[in-house]
Amino acid sequence: MKTENAMGTERVSRLVLKTGIPLMLSLLINSLYNFVDSVFVSQVAEDALTALSLAAPVQVLVSALGLGNAVGLNAAISRALGERNPEDVRKTASAAIFLAFCAWILISAACLLGIDRYFAWQSGGNETIAAYGRDYLSICMLFSLGQMGQWVFDRFVIASGKSGLFLFTLSAASITNLILDPVFIFLFHMGTRGAAIATVIGQFMGLFAGIVINRRYNREIPFSFTFRPDFRSVLTILRVGIPSTLVQVLTSFVTVVMNSIFLTFSPTAVALYGICARMMGLCTVGVHGINNGLIPIVAYNYGAGRTERIREAIRWALIDSFIFYLPFLAVLEIAPSLVLGLFNASEQMMHMGIPAVRLMALSWLLSFPGLVVTAALQGLSLPAPGMMLTMLRQAVLPVILALLIRLGGSLDLMWMSFVLAEAICIPMSLFLWRNSRTHLPSERTEKEK
Repeated sequence: MKTENAMGTERVSRLVLKTGIPLMLSLLINSLYNFVDSVFVSQVAEDALTALSLAAPVQVLVSALGLGNAVGLNAAISRALGERNPEDVRKTASAAIFLAFCAWILISAACLLGIDRYFAWQSGGNETIAAYGRDYLSICMLFSLGQMGQWVFDRFVIASGKSGLFLFTLSAASITNLILDPVFIFLFHMGTRGAAIATVIGQFMGLFAGIVINRRYNREIPFSFTFRPDFRSVLTILRVGIPSTLVQVLTSFVTVVMNSIFLTFSPTAVALYGICARMMGLCTVGVHGINNGLIPIVAYNYGAGRTERIREAIRWALIDSFIFYLPFLAVLEIAPSLVLGLFNASEQMMHMGIPAVRLMALSWLLSFPGLVVTAALQGLSLPAPGMMLTMLRQAVLPVILALLIRLGGSLDLMWMSFVLAEAICIPMSLFLWRNSRTHLPSERTEKEK
C-alpha cells in the first residue's frame, strides 16, 4: 500500500475494461451454468422447469444476503485502500467474513421453517411441481455457506483492483457445476435434486479457490475469521449493503407476484418468465461486469479525491455496456425462436415466447442508464438514492403496470410492463446523478475538504 494503486493512476478507459472484463467473463461463466441448469432441467420435464422458476424468488432472497455484504465490503475496502488505511482494510475484511457466516445461519433456518409452506402456496396445488421445487431449493439453501463465502472472497480481489483473480474463483465454481450437472441429473437420474447438488459443490469449490487466491496473491487485504468483529466495520458494511439487500428482497417479492400473475394464464407462462430471467443473466453480463468493476473505481477515486476520474469512468461504463450488449440484442430480436428451442419449448411456449423475448431484450437495453447510475452511487457510499431507483425499475413500476395490463387479459402485452418501467426510469436516473454531484470531492465546501 506504499505505492499508488492502479485504480488511481491507470488510464480510465483502459481501467474500466481491465476491471470489468474479468468480472464479465466470470459472470458469463456463472450465467452460463444457470442457463445450462435450466436447459438440462427442461429435458426432464416442463414441470421441473416451472419449479425452478418458482424457486427463483427464494434464490434471489438467498443471494440478497450475500450481495448486500459484498456491496458493502466492496465500497468500504476500496475507500480504505484509497485513503491508505491498512487497519480499516483488515477490520472490514474480517467483519465481512463474520457477516457471511451469519447469513448462512439465517438462510438455513428459513429453509427449515418455510420451504414446504412456500411451494404449497406457489405451486397452485400441483404436487409434482412442488416436489421438484422442494428437492432443488432445500439443498441450495441448507448448503449456502459456499455461496455466502464466495461472495466475500470474490469482492476482496475486485476491491483491490485485481479483478483478473476473480475469474479464477468464479470459474472454479462454474466449471465444476457445468461438469457435474449432467452427471447428477441424467447419469444418476436425480432430476432437480441433482442440479442442486452440482450447484452447491461448485459454490464450495469457488469458496476454497477464493481463500487460496486471496492468501497467496492478494496480500493487500489481510483477513481472518472472528466471532468478535470490529463493530464499526460491521456497521459500515451494513450501511452500504442493506439497501442493496432490501432491493433484492423487494425484487424477490415482485417475482413471486409476477409468477402469480403469469400462473393465471398457465404454468407454461411461469416457465417462460423463468427462461427470460435466465436469458437476462446471460445477455447482460457486459453491463453487470462493467458496473461491478465501476463500483471500486468510483469508491477508490472518491477516497483519493479525484472527481474527474469518477466522471470519466461513468461515461466509459455506459459506452462499454452498450457495445457488449449489442450482439445479444441482435440475436434476441432476429432469432428468438432459436433461443427458445434450447429449452425444448413446446408449440404453446414458442407462441408465447417470441414476442416476450423481443420485448424483454428491449427492456434490458433501456436499463443501462439506471444500472450505471446505481453502481456509481454505491461507489460514492450513497446507497439510498440507488436503492430508490432500483426499486422503481425492478419492483414498483413493473408490478403496477403488469396489474393494469392484466385487466386487459393479454399475455403478449404483459411483457410491455418491463419496457415501460425502464423507459420511465431513464430521466429519473439522470436526475439522481445530477443531484449526487454535490458529494463529489471537488464540489464539497472548503470546510468539508
